[in-house]
Amino acid sequence: MGTAPEHTEAAVSKREESRLLVFLIVFLFPILSVAVVGGYGFLVWITQMIFGPPGPSH
Repeated sequence: MGTAPEHTEAAVSKREESRLLVFLIVFLFPILSVAVVGGYGFLVWITQMIFGPPGPSH
């Protein structure tokens, strides 16, 4: 009879892991992707404002 609480804990843990996985895939990864790409674009934009556009200078 001592295995019932352990079995319930395993089910709750499994459910929490599933919810965490869905959160990571649906929310966190897309938000991080947009932040990384936007941050890189901002860095390139600021760099070009300071040093000018790339290419040969005339």
